[in-house]
This record gives sequence, structure tokens and C-alpha cells, in this order.
Amino acid sequence: MLTSPVYTILLALLFAVAAGLVGSFALMRRMLLAGDVISHLALPGLGVAFLLKINPLVGGAATLLIGTLLVWQLEQATGLVTEAAIGVVFAAALAVGAAVTPREDLIEALFGGLEPLTLAGFLVGLAAELFVIFFVFRFRDRLALALFSADLAAAAGVKVRHLNLYFLLVFSLTVFAGLRFMGALLASALLIIPAATGRQLSNKFSHFLWASSAVSVLAVGGGYALDKLFMKGALPGPAVGIVSAGLFGLSFLKRAAR
Repeated sequence: MLTSPVYTILLALLFAVAAGLVGSFALMRRMLLAGDVISHLALPGLGVAFLLKINPLVGGAATLLIGTLLVWQLEQATGLVTEAAIGVVFAAALAVGAAVTPREDLIEALFGGLEPLTLAGFLVGLAAELFVIFFVFRFRDRLALALFSADLAAAAGVKVRHLNLYFLLVFSLTVFAGLRFMGALLASALLIIPAATGRQLSNKFSHFLWASSAVSVLAVGGGYALDKLFMKGALPGPAVGIVSAGLFGLSFLKRAAR
């Protein structure tokens, strides 16, 4: 068991960077609110894992993967836009998750604080977050081209259908990385709010990516400080969400001053 808070904070800050980058592309793809829905896909898995007395993150990862593949299949088979396909899966996932999660474990499942950090958990979380960051930088040109024009991207040799699947999987992996800190209810907060804030602060795409990540890191650092100083170290997720919202509000002041 890793008792030092340094490991937890390191994972949380790396998650913030990954969430800022992925959230930026999600905002440009008009699927930012889908992050809120996708995070709820973890709830049935968390609930079943609590019932079976196994690591809840294993259950959350399983239903996130199954739900994401189901969303992609619905999107391809029916022609539904991503948000509509996710909405169909979301309703069932939320109902099942609320039904199977033991009442005493529901707060942790929704707001974070899942299990003490182990060495294996740290390494898995570290690998997931580094992979997300690598993916965004490795494929950012293709993602940007597909955003501008799917037909142009296809003409340039980009397999748009596969790229959409990869992005959905990375999107879900980012949500998974945030489950420990933010829970199923708030895991999407660092995908939604910092990206929206970064968009307010910069009109240039490359600057937008960095601004979103910087805001996300500030939100995590400020949230942990707020939680420790004023909320008695209860759960960091709500505190991070509060700081994120505050930074978004401040971004309007900077935009108005231009």
C-alpha cells in the first residue's frame, strides 16, 4: 500500500493534463457533454464490484469498455450522432448502477475516494494517463483534420471510422483514470470545465490545448488544497469541481478585458 500522498497527487495531476487535452478535442467535436454520460457508464461496474468485494475500478473499467463499444456500434449501425447513442446507453447504465450499488458504498462510487492506492494501482493509473497524453500528441493532426472535414481526412488516408473508435476508447480511458479521485458523477468535470475555460482564453488551437491542460492542473491543485484546508480532507472530487467552476468564471473576466 502506498501511504504517501505524493503518489496520489502525481496521478491526479497527470490525470488533469490528460483530461485537459482530451476535453479540448471533445469540445471541438461537440461531444463534451458526452463525457458526463460516459462517466456514468462506470456506475454499474462499480456497483457489481462492491457487491462481489473486488476492486471497484476493475468493475468500472469493464462497463466503461463495454458501454463505449456499444455506443460506437449504435452510432455506426443506426447513424445516430455520438451524443444520442451515448444517451441511449446512459439511461440503462444509470438505472442498473443505482440499483446494484450498495447504499453504504454509493457516495464513494459517485464522488471518488475509491480504495487506498496500491503499487499496482499506481502503475496502472500512471500507464493509462501517459498513454492518453501520448495518443493525443501522436494523433492530434489527424484528429484536427477529421474535425475540419471527414471527407478531406479520408482523402488524406485517415481511417476516420477507426479514428473515431480510438478517440472514444481514449475518452473512456481518461474517465477511468479519474474515477479514483472524482467518482462516476464528477469524473467528467475535468473533461468539461477546463476545456470550456481554455476555449475562453485562447483562439489558437495549439494554445487552446495547453490552456485547457493548465486550467485542469490548477483545478486539481487548488481542489486538493481547498479540500485539505477547509473541507477536512473528506473527498477531493467536489472541491476540484468547485475550483474548476471558479476558474471558468474568472475566464470571462479575462475575455471581457480584451
